[in-house]
Amino acid sequence: MSDTLIEPEDESAELSQADVDADDVARIAQAVDLSDPDLLTSILRERHPADIADLFEQLANEQLRAVVRLIPREITGDILTELEDDSRELVLDELHPVEVARAILDLETDDAIEVVEDMEEEARAEVLAAVPARDRKILEQSLAFDEETAGRLMQREFVAAPEFWTVGDAIDHMRAAGDDLPELFFEIYVVSPDFKPVGEVPVSHLMRSPRDTSLSDIMLAPRALIRPEMDQEEAAYLFEKYHLISAPVVDESGRLSGMITVDDMVDVIQEENKEDMLALAGVTEAGLSDTVLSSVRARAPWLFVNLLTAVAASAVIALFEAAIAQLVALAVLMPIVASMGGNAGTQSLAVAVRALASRDLTSANARRIIVREMLTGVVNGLIFAVVMAIVAAVWFGRADLGLVIAIAMVVNLASAGLSGIVIPLALKRFGADPAVASSVFVTTVTDMVGFFVFLGLAAWMLL
Repeated sequence: MSDTLIEPEDESAELSQADVDADDVARIAQAVDLSDPDLLTSILRERHPADIADLFEQLANEQLRAVVRLIPREITGDILTELEDDSRELVLDELHPVEVARAILDLETDDAIEVVEDMEEEARAEVLAAVPARDRKILEQSLAFDEETAGRLMQREFVAAPEFWTVGDAIDHMRAAGDDLPELFFEIYVVSPDFKPVGEVPVSHLMRSPRDTSLSDIMLAPRALIRPEMDQEEAAYLFEKYHLISAPVVDESGRLSGMITVDDMVDVIQEENKEDMLALAGVTEAGLSDTVLSSVRARAPWLFVNLLTAVAASAVIALFEAAIAQLVALAVLMPIVASMGGNAGTQSLAVAVRALASRDLTSANARRIIVREMLTGVVNGLIFAVVMAIVAAVWFGRADLGLVIAIAMVVNLASAGLSGIVIPLALKRFGADPAVASSVFVTTVTDMVGFFVFLGLAAWMLL
């Protein structure tokens, strides 16, 4: 082995790349001000579509519109698929339907659907009218499926072969097909005479096998058959569970009609995780082009719900107004009880929502998980009960006050652990999205239980 001097990593490389992007954005803005399409084209030339999309998303809305008007023919289908939804809609509004049709013709079916599915119905019809009849029929068939289903994600381009073919037959067929093959594929689907998938041959197996080997000898049984009406989240779960790279899509009679590839599933998994995370916070995603008004409309309803729950918690406090007036220490300590309960409930809720999304939490193990979360709350409550009992006794010079807050801490953290797991399970059972609604209910439970137990015990034991 030869000795190789490894140069130290350039820690400024990432910063310099950011500086390059900032410079390019400034140059694009200058080209827009000069209305110079040649300068714009030179800036974007030989860049990857994802990098171009990143640059476009850093522009102000009016600048991006101006770019599209200056170089409409440079806006390729690959760039459109890389853009975030809000930026893509803005670009599509500026492009003529003929230009959009030209751009999507170079895309696989699933990518073309991603571009046109969010367009207004009238604009979409104009685009489809400009597409050749054969491609238009395929796109219309995919658009007939509901949004967020496997039918919207599947591509109609795939490679299938009959059982009696040999490896040599399959290779010769693919070479003859040329541009009619999918741009990227990982498996050849082996089909029966009635075109139902009976196996799949990874391309890596195909290339390692002798030409005279029968496909039926090297094929693997299909690990998952996906129906086009299946929810995309369920399809993503199958990909994650069986470690799939691609999967065949079959119609109601079981005939092979398309395939879904892992790149689409990665996007779905990331999108679903992002939606759950934002839903737990009671917000929706704020795109770079969103206005203040649209952000307010998205967030204000949940803030109003939180206001109502805060009023309910305050009503509990009002029940013990006389007790608080007699012992001011209660007003000092009660936020601690509610805050600890809220944090414990959020922890339990995050675990529950993630487990439900990944199918790890089911009716078979729900009882065990409920008991675990409640006991976790009890043990954590005991730990911090001791801490707060000492703090309260030293701070206010009353051991009985320390005992009250200790009991309240244990009860509230136990209820937090219980509600954090039971509430999302109950919402899931009744068909609601646990990620969206659970946090409001859990926070309400921990606040009201915390205030009621602490103030109630204080009024009973101390006054």
